[in-house]
Amino acid sequence: MSAFSRFPARLQQAIVSRLGWTALRAVQELAGEAILDGKNAVVLAPTAGGKTEASIFPALANLVENGCEGVGVVYVAPIKALLNNQEERLGTYTEMVGLRRFVWHGDVPDRDKREFVREPAELLMTTPESLEVMLLSPRFPTPKVFPDLRMVIVDEVHAFAGTERGAHLMSVLERLIKSTKNDVQRIGLSATVGNPEEILGWLQGTSRRAGVVVDPPKVSARRELHVSLHESVIDIARDAARRAAGNKSLFFCQSRALTESVAERMRGHGTEVFVHHGSVSREERHDAEAQFNHGTNACIVCTSTLELGIDVGDLDLVMQANAPSTVSSFLQRMGRTGRRAGQTANTSFFCEDEDAALQAVALVELAREGWVERVPAARRCWPVFAHQIFALTLQYGAVSPERCWEHLHVVRDFADISRDEFERVLDHMKRHEYLFESGGLLSLGQKAERVYGKRNFLELYAVFSSPVLYQVETAAGRALGSLEQNFVDQLVEEMSAFLLAGRAWLVEHVHHEDRVVRVREAPRGQKPSWGGFAPSLLGFEICQRMKRVLTDSTPVPYADAAAMRAIEARRKDLGDTLRRPIAMQTDEGVVRWWTFAGGKINQTLKYGLEWSHDWSVKGDNFELRISGAGVSDGAVREAIREVSSAAFWDKPETRSAILGRLPAYRLSKFQDALPDVFAVELVGNYLLDVPRAQAFAQSVL
Repeated sequence: MSAFSRFPARLQQAIVSRLGWTALRAVQELAGEAILDGKNAVVLAPTAGGKTEASIFPALANLVENGCEGVGVVYVAPIKALLNNQEERLGTYTEMVGLRRFVWHGDVPDRDKREFVREPAELLMTTPESLEVMLLSPRFPTPKVFPDLRMVIVDEVHAFAGTERGAHLMSVLERLIKSTKNDVQRIGLSATVGNPEEILGWLQGTSRRAGVVVDPPKVSARRELHVSLHESVIDIARDAARRAAGNKSLFFCQSRALTESVAERMRGHGTEVFVHHGSVSREERHDAEAQFNHGTNACIVCTSTLELGIDVGDLDLVMQANAPSTVSSFLQRMGRTGRRAGQTANTSFFCEDEDAALQAVALVELAREGWVERVPAARRCWPVFAHQIFALTLQYGAVSPERCWEHLHVVRDFADISRDEFERVLDHMKRHEYLFESGGLLSLGQKAERVYGKRNFLELYAVFSSPVLYQVETAAGRALGSLEQNFVDQLVEEMSAFLLAGRAWLVEHVHHEDRVVRVREAPRGQKPSWGGFAPSLLGFEICQRMKRVLTDSTPVPYADAAAMRAIEARRKDLGDTLRRPIAMQTDEGVVRWWTFAGGKINQTLKYGLEWSHDWSVKGDNFELRISGAGVSDGAVREAIREVSSAAFWDKPETRSAILGRLPAYRLSKFQDALPDVFAVELVGNYLLDVPRAQAFAQSVL
């Protein structure tokens, strides 16, 4: 019996008559069977492959056959823009079977929210942060709205899993389901993920239902790819405008600054250009999406805001400035094209330098080999652990440590945090006035109210660093301008230098409570480096694939002449060196070890080598530059042998010394609420990977 035949007659008729469908796609049949059978599921399909309907149709079937009290299904998206994009589609699906849907996020008027509370819709579309607001608001009647919650659908689940936002989502869901009588069914939707079984286990949480990964056979298709190398951003913008002419295209950039620069230079070349990133107002982003949908000759220059499933209509081209950092992002972006019959999915990379061109080639080759990143499991997610303690005190007014632990210890992302460590966190928070304890109950302390209580605790509702501005001032109090918080959070005092108002400034102090960055003029020639900013860490597999390109001799058919010349020059310069087991070059007392091992492994090796030999080691994703007393080819080889041993890393003094050397990166606004040992561990988890570093060192000997 097919999934379609199991749908109630009202839904079958609506799919045929209202939508004009004659059959379900394979993914919709397979997912429909699993969901109707009551299983938790991760549903995989390409962008525009029908994942939304694969989850919504069986969800509606359940609601039609068994009417619910309050909200029966919650659809969660990672960003508001995706909710707004899906609002009309899901509204059509619910309305055609006599049900309702409601979208709840920060931009929805309060009067509409009050009406929803009075008469909840069967389908609620929202974000994790908005669910948090509901749970924390004393005016929101959670038991009335969710007494019969049956299913949660998490769209773009790969964007949550393994991240702080994912830990927050799962913690909020575990708190939410305490209001319902049901074992809430969990459905995750994703286009690209390397370890779906692990994501399914994470998504299931405390649910006792059986689980299944729905992964229909992939249909092979032709792809059009192009990698080009350019001399400047001006050249990139000009060539991209020429390619975009007469087409509908997206042009992805890796930063907001580059997005604005490219868009400004593309205008006036015959293509209507829009900008779409997190700092652009909601109205402007919505206007760009709307005009783009109705145009035939337009380009949206964007950051990752348009990577996650937002439907901007049929696209002709996807362009990329430089290269994204993951195969998953590349596939997501390329998947925006090739949706129409007879159209070919495509991506054109416009690169500023040879490293970007080499990275683009590596991404393409890994994708051709069928490799996609695995989503890492997070089991000691300290920032969200701290945030959820604060959230529970607000939700209950005051909460006992025991009740707090009952909520937290069941969340997979906190699974390796022990009860003793939980008590250490509470003791720290009480000692530093983040928490106040009275009569055995915990409530927010004075410091927490001072740090997070602004604008009616908006800092707690917005779990992750909100896009607020920090004022930049000199020691004399002269205002220089402002910086966004996501940039400020990467700064390290007395190490970071940046450009503002045409001059270089060195960070003296960051006052997070007052939103002020105090600076002085940077020493002549000082430039930003990994030592002063939280680094952009490429993965091991991407870097190793870049190395393979350099040790190969075959041409890259989709690279233009300039990109190929740059790759050939790098092959001539490094190819023979990289073919050695330990790829080292020695020049004037400096040994360059070309690992191509990625950011985390190189950072781990850097600190290990510095600790064991008191050398100066600088590095990036591809190499380590080692200098100091006694540095030589032989000495470095012996040092590599030392760090290849588990015994070296297992010594308590090694771990203590390395953690003590880590820069004071601010990776979360809740970092200061943690004991130093856990705050340092947080930075260590971001920068270091001891097991893989040790294994890599062993592999080259």
